[in-house]
Formats: sequence, structure tokens, C-alpha cells
Amino acid sequence: MHNLSLHHLTRPATTVTSETPVLFMFHGYGSNEEDLFSFASELPSDIFIISAQAPYPLPPQGYAWYALEFDINGAKWSDDEQARQSRDLIANFITEACEAYSLNPNNVTLLGFSQGTILSYAVALSYPEKVKNVIALSGYVNNDLLAVNYKEKDHSNLNIYVSHGTVDQVLPIEWARKSKNTLDELSIKYIFEEYPVGHGVAPQNFYSFKNWLETVK
Repeated sequence: MHNLSLHHLTRPATTVTSETPVLFMFHGYGSNEEDLFSFASELPSDIFIISAQAPYPLPPQGYAWYALEFDINGAKWSDDEQARQSRDLIANFITEACEAYSLNPNNVTLLGFSQGTILSYAVALSYPEKVKNVIALSGYVNNDLLAVNYKEKDHSNLNIYVSHGTVDQVLPIEWARKSKNTLDELSIKYIFEEYPVGHGVAPQNFYSFKNWLETVK
């Protein structure tokens, strides 16, 4: 494993050439790089998989892409400046990893869950030239995390798979539904699926995004 700016796990593709597609995984708040990596063995073997660990430790064994604070009423505050720093850290890591592992920088998929999805959206909408596909699980678009000139970028190459649980108590389904407005404004191709689950990935949800990935990779 190369010593890059983010600690990560890899599952190499069966064949690695300059044309090999790569899928980056970005876990949720308080989790780690091993969480989504459990999907790796079930995903197409011709894709090189890289699961990144967020930069900020969250004891005992977790990490965060940016700080969250909850007050006694359950209201949430997020450190948007830290989130924007993580957005750019991820954008640089994508370039770094494609060079280090000799992968195709024009065939990059981001797979995020929760906070990892919020960051995946931020990277893809801010730097669409770096990303081809996004699998956005249980997250939403936070417009405050997008680059100031994101509307001027060309998003025509992007393809996004969105799914969310209808009884998600961590990130309400309404937040995910609202994100469709931003995707529509930018004329981004996407599919949007809802599942009768909480803050997690149902088995049928996994098979759905796996099939989608097969068609767009």
C-alpha cells in the first residue's frame, strides 16, 4: 500500500492497466475505512477499490471527515470549514491514488455513506472533471460545501445513484429529496431510490447499486 495523504485499504482489480476503473469509498461519521470495505468482495472484480479513512480521530475507533456537535435539543452544528478542507483533501487524494496505482483518472466512482456521501457530493459537484459516477447512500447535498464556482462547471459527464431510508432518523429523507433540486438544476443524470429502512443499507439496496455500477462503469 502506498503512503498517500489519506490512510486507506485497497482491493486491486483482477487486471490493472491505465484503463482500469477505480472506486473510492468514504465512510460515515464515527466509522472507519473497514466499514464500507466489507462490500468490496461483492463488487465487480475489474474495478480497483480504495477505501479511505477520514482524517479526524473520533475515539474509540472511529474517524470523522468534519466535526459535528449536538446540543441538548438534538440540533446539529457542523464545521463547514473543516468539511471544505476534507473536500479538497479527497479531491487531491483521488489524483494521488490514480497516479500511485496507475489507474484511469477518467473512470472514477465515489461511493459514500452518510457524511461520506455529503463529501462525495461536494467533491463531484465542485470538481466534476475528477469524477464519473457517484453512489450516494443515506446522505444529501450540502450546498455550503460546494466550490463557489460550481455552477460554472461542466457536470454532463456525471452519473449518480442516490438511495435513502424513508425512516432514517439521523438524516431525514426530506434532506435527500431536496438534493434532487440541485441535481436537476445542474442537469445531472441520476436515479433516486427509497427503501423502508433507517440509517443503513438494505440488502436490496446493495444489489440495486451493484447492478447500476455494472451498467455505468
